[in-house]
Amino acid sequence: MGKLRPGRVEWLASVHTERPRLFQNLLLLLWALLNCGLGVGAQGPGEWTPWVSWTRCSSSCGRGVSVRSRRCLRLPGEDPCWGDSHEYRLCQLPDCPPGAVPFRDLQCALYNGRPVLGTQKTYQWVPFHGAPNQCDLNCLAEGHAFYHSFGRVLDGTACSPGAQGVCVAGRCLSPGCDGLLGSGALEDRCGRCGGANDSCLFVQRVFRDAGAFAGYWNVTLIPEGARHIRVAHRSRNHLALMGGDGRYVLNGDWAVSPPGTYEAAGTHVVYTRDTGPQETLQAAGPTSHNLLLQVLLQEPNPGIEFEFWLPQERYSPFQARVQALGWPLWQPQPREVEPQPPAAPAVIPARTPTLAPDPCPPCPDTRGRAHRLLHYCGSDFVFQARVLSRHRQAQETRYEVRIQLVYKNRSPLRAREYVWAPGHCPCPMLAPHRDYLLAVQRLVSPNGTQDRLLLPHAGYARPWSPAEDSRIRLTARRCPI
Repeated sequence: MGKLRPGRVEWLASVHTERPRLFQNLLLLLWALLNCGLGVGAQGPGEWTPWVSWTRCSSSCGRGVSVRSRRCLRLPGEDPCWGDSHEYRLCQLPDCPPGAVPFRDLQCALYNGRPVLGTQKTYQWVPFHGAPNQCDLNCLAEGHAFYHSFGRVLDGTACSPGAQGVCVAGRCLSPGCDGLLGSGALEDRCGRCGGANDSCLFVQRVFRDAGAFAGYWNVTLIPEGARHIRVAHRSRNHLALMGGDGRYVLNGDWAVSPPGTYEAAGTHVVYTRDTGPQETLQAAGPTSHNLLLQVLLQEPNPGIEFEFWLPQERYSPFQARVQALGWPLWQPQPREVEPQPPAAPAVIPARTPTLAPDPCPPCPDTRGRAHRLLHYCGSDFVFQARVLSRHRQAQETRYEVRIQLVYKNRSPLRAREYVWAPGHCPCPMLAPHRDYLLAVQRLVSPNGTQDRLLLPHAGYARPWSPAEDSRIRLTARRCPI
């Protein structure tokens, strides 16, 4: 909580005194505010109370939802507090016993034998998963070709069978790595929730030894704690993997293993081989002990690329172990790998791996006052929002945004909304975890089943800044009524 401004200390103190003196203290507070000139001119947002404790899980078995809340304390004239008043997290309880009725089925069954649809007819209801909103209680009448929506499902209901997301207040939310639903928090390459890849190192090398004879050759040690392991080559040779106990995980003892997923060092190793010929090994990690990567040579080695992320504190032991085994620490790098000075170790400091070129074509130029005025006047909503996540589905891109400041709205907006954009390469492309000024339109389908906020192609979307805020306020005065 930030530093309290003048007047706030007295007010908070008065709230916590005994009840008989509460009214008297409030009168004294108002008198002090008026005398100090702070009553009407208070600036900035209010301040949050501490979070209350998490509620009990909404379910008695399986997955459910727990919630906690806080209140906004505001002086007269202050803006609402920034942020959310409620947080939801996923709670995982022991699995439900075999044969237990699923949660959504139970909710539909509550309407069995009850008259609905304005008639005295009764039906038996089962869940229907083909409706547009998966967080509505859509139930199919058994033996009939229609379904009925009974409103929202209860919080903690799975969005669909087998899905990770659960419904909260009518919205399908997925848990972030912090356990909070809808937070969008992700693990970095080091395995830290919300991290910036600054606690581990990116090891990337190429094994180019041609080998003097056919047989097994050591490529590298994959140390304990390695994450996001990837090995690839193109030849008729075969990659082999040996566990810490000296037993082969795959392609050992001159026998070629089939492609598939193998258990090794506490992680799943995915082994692929095509007619290219190309072989790859991939594993998410982290590894629970060392693995030895080898190659079974049958022809000259054109180069085996391997990479993994390693905690910084584990790199020195890894380097010492490799030196003790007599393997070179420095290998020539392929062209696409950033060249390193000869004296530098063959480890690139923690950074995001180079991504493939973006296949999206450049967007048209949409700068200028005329463009801003056109979209502001023709839009239904103009607001500042933070992009929480981006999801591509079918031929559309869906952004989940948190509304922070509204400049124009023709109907109420929720604190969090979905904004849709046409195509997999919308223009402009919005980046998660950044603030934007957006002008969007409301799009309602003819049958009323969809009500969306649409960001049109080449529409108005600017990174938010104080300068953009001033420009959009000036545009609002020039827009015809």
